Amino acid sequence: MLEDAKLLDDDFDNQQGKRSWGTFITVNNTSYATSLFWQPLQNTDDPFQEVESATEGVLEGADLFCIKSGKAPQFGICVSYEGFKNGDYVAAVSLSTAMSDYSSFVAVFKTKQGWWYTCVRNDIILSDGDMLFLSEEEAKEQFTSMLAVPDWNKKIAPAEWNIEETEPLELSDVLSSGAKAKLQKIKGLRGAKLVLVLVVGGAIGLWLLSSIFNYLFLTPTVRPVMVPVKPKVIQMQKKEVVIEIKPWEKIKDPMLTMNACYTEISNVIEILPPGWNLGDVLCSNGEITASWSKTIGRMLWVKKSLDNSKLNFNHQTFSADGNSIFTSLSLPNIPIIFSMPEKKLVDLRNELNDTFQSMGHPIGLGAKTETSQAGTVYKMLTFSINSRYNPKIWEKFLSNYSGLVINTIKYSPSSKQWDYQGVIYVL
Repeated sequence: MLEDAKLLDDDFDNQQGKRSWGTFITVNNTSYATSLFWQPLQNTDDPFQEVESATEGVLEGADLFCIKSGKAPQFGICVSYEGFKNGDYVAAVSLSTAMSDYSSFVAVFKTKQGWWYTCVRNDIILSDGDMLFLSEEEAKEQFTSMLAVPDWNKKIAPAEWNIEETEPLELSDVLSSGAKAKLQKIKGLRGAKLVLVLVVGGAIGLWLLSSIFNYLFLTPTVRPVMVPVKPKVIQMQKKEVVIEIKPWEKIKDPMLTMNACYTEISNVIEILPPGWNLGDVLCSNGEITASWSKTIGRMLWVKKSLDNSKLNFNHQTFSADGNSIFTSLSLPNIPIIFSMPEKKLVDLRNELNDTFQSMGHPIGLGAKTETSQAGTVYKMLTFSINSRYNPKIWEKFLSNYSGLVINTIKYSPSSKQWDYQGVIYVL
């Protein structure tokens, strides 16, 4: 999502009053624009309508864009009042074309303006894969989180980070060998569109001149006839306006949800009653549920372990035979966010399937709908992921998708596997 890409107006450091991301870097006295929001380009012959549509549904207010050609055409968009300038070169285009031999790479370059993070997967610049961080810590955190994704052709990082399997590269050498593309205005009329506007405008002008000439010189004067008109009686009817809250206007923040689930599940699995085995731990509907089963222990032992954990359990209930105990505890309150869907179901399904294929990781996808009380039908893509990676690894990747809802997260101590279930609202 755009929140993760740090492209929102409120993404500022509250104490210093400074934005946490930058818009350009300078390399060999040349300015390059960074931190664009990238999307796939379907119509390469006439991309302007597609780009203009993105300014309404993807990045509202965007007025500058750039085209990246090649195996996987894309367009990047940005907002000029954030500091972007028409005519500036675009760093991501130069880098991706210079490194076209590597279909998938992740990199951070240290510059005078900050730490420029880039991420290209299967020749596609990820939507948040072009970001100039002003904080080294944030850049390093973003970079290391992506290292958990397998099958990178190349990993680039500053030498002082001392991260295994990475190598430093000189940014000036790389950019100089890449293609040069510039930012341009989205609303500018071009080619056939401009000709059409000029022709239509000229025709309208001629028609207006002809109408005025006929009215002034050729139309005979007609005396007006005054006819009394009975006033109409208009009855005002009150119409009840029903305001429906769409489901994506009341989503619990998925990133905070995954963080909270991970924290509380980690606390639960640290409870090790002697003679008792922990079963699956489930995070769902704002609470954590867990159970322990007896092997050679006693009820007293597990009860003491639970009390000593200092966790605020809602209940601790033993089974009738005393061989199992069931518990639950509440998650902290998760803020509600507005997360409007951005993609159609087929497009999102294809994108997710392709992305997970590139990672060599299975994902289960489906579809369902829900109907509101007002009769509105909302469409969703369902997903399920079974992985050995914990939510801290998946949270930034999954939260890139607007309209995301995390329904359940389950951890199995016996297999050390995490199971994720959720939906993504679609257009």
